[in-house]
Amino acid sequence: MSNLLEIREKLKLLYSRNEFILVPVFKFMLAFLAICMVNGELGYMGKLDNLGLVLIVSLLCSFLPNGCIILFGALFSLMHLYELSLEVAIAALAIYLIMFLLFFRMGSKDTVILIFTVVLLALRIPYVIPVAVGLLASPLSAVSVACGTVVYYMLTYISDNATVISSMGADEATAKLRMVIDSVLGNRAMIVMIAAFAITIAAVYLIRRMSIDYSWSIAMVVGVIIDLVVLLVGDLIYDTQLSLGMAVLGSILALVIAKVLEFFRFCVDYSRTEKVQYEDDEYYYYVKAVPKMSMPAVSKTVKRINTQRRPVRVAEEDEDMTVAPRRVNRSVVTERTGSRDGHARHAQSRTGSRSVTISRESEGDETEEFEDL
Repeated sequence: MSNLLEIREKLKLLYSRNEFILVPVFKFMLAFLAICMVNGELGYMGKLDNLGLVLIVSLLCSFLPNGCIILFGALFSLMHLYELSLEVAIAALAIYLIMFLLFFRMGSKDTVILIFTVVLLALRIPYVIPVAVGLLASPLSAVSVACGTVVYYMLTYISDNATVISSMGADEATAKLRMVIDSVLGNRAMIVMIAAFAITIAAVYLIRRMSIDYSWSIAMVVGVIIDLVVLLVGDLIYDTQLSLGMAVLGSILALVIAKVLEFFRFCVDYSRTEKVQYEDDEYYYYVKAVPKMSMPAVSKTVKRINTQRRPVRVAEEDEDMTVAPRRVNRSVVTERTGSRDGHARHAQSRTGSRSVTISRESEGDETEEFEDL
């Protein structure tokens, strides 16, 4: 566990130091994935299915606000639908406007949630969405999840019925509009999915906010069970053709991803829980304190030791020196003599009763002579 905590702290430190680089890269990848999915699902206008154009738009989204990813994704889908049918594009534009008004009214801060909802639904792993949103966001985020679900099911329905739509004549414009509206209002599988997601998000949010031990773990398990139960009940009532095997596998994957999110966001040690009670003039306070599990990242310092011999410094003339333990002040006179083979340094120090001569040869040998006067 200590190794995992150390890795977590290193990752957090790495993100904090390189946030100005990692955030644009993340936005670029998300925009690129979303636009490529729109082109892959529709792809009726060949000019838009261009890698260079997708890269340029994704690069722009990396420096613009998060809402621009939704804006460019909607524009790409509308242009593809316009190539298919003008009436279908008009109906889709009306639905987009209604959703955008509702989204910006209640969930404008959940842009990333809406995009991830569409992406995960396209990847056939939608069961991660309600559990993760309930753990990290609020019940109002269910609006963003519902908008993303509507966009996915509408585009999927149009893509599946593109041949029928293209075969209709101009006099059947009303029928085309009716098909797009029915794909939103009459799609029972979509309505069951939205209801299951909303109920799961609310349940997970309420449980993980409780003051009980292991609240996050309980919340994610209960959320997965509620999601499966609602989907199964909806399948029995409306025959939504739910794949039970895929639902179970997706729920297990949702639990794994939820545990990873808990490790990075809410990793606490319940064995060291403390309960404190105190009062003031007006209230009694009962406080439950649960410490976080953390471990500082180990920083290694490398010291280099220079083994090269440094030149010996000779004291300047008339410099005072302190010799322990007698603490006798001595005046030092330095004489330098040189020869072609080497240099000898002589320093003579005299006191009232003793003289000291230090001689250093060029080879590095040192001799000391003591003479008593």
